Amino acid sequence: MSVLPPDLPRLRTLVTYLRGELSRTEQALAAAEEREAATTRQQPPPEPPAWLVERGIGVSRLPARLHTGDCWEPGKRCAPAAPEQVRRLLAEGIPACIHCRPDTALGVLE
Repeated sequence: MSVLPPDLPRLRTLVTYLRGELSRTEQALAAAEEREAATTRQQPPPEPPAWLVERGIGVSRLPARLHTGDCWEPGKRCAPAAPEQVRRLLAEGIPACIHCRPDTALGVLE
């Protein structure tokens, strides 16, 4: 059993009405997407991590050097780290960056 009318004039009326509703719905969707994009543009960028561990090249990718989060010289192979992890890696002999000196910032000197 169909919920649509069987005659041609009412079907045409229904199609015209639905086209109008579709157009209004598409306009509302475009406006909502624009509002969301504007909100996203207004949000400040996320804070950089306080500490970074730079990994080496290769399969093992062992820690190679330690940085502060605002260092200007870290490589692309950096990952965020907790202060405790940086202290532990410094104690294990992983070198600190000579530019940002995370060992000095943490109060741990070589």
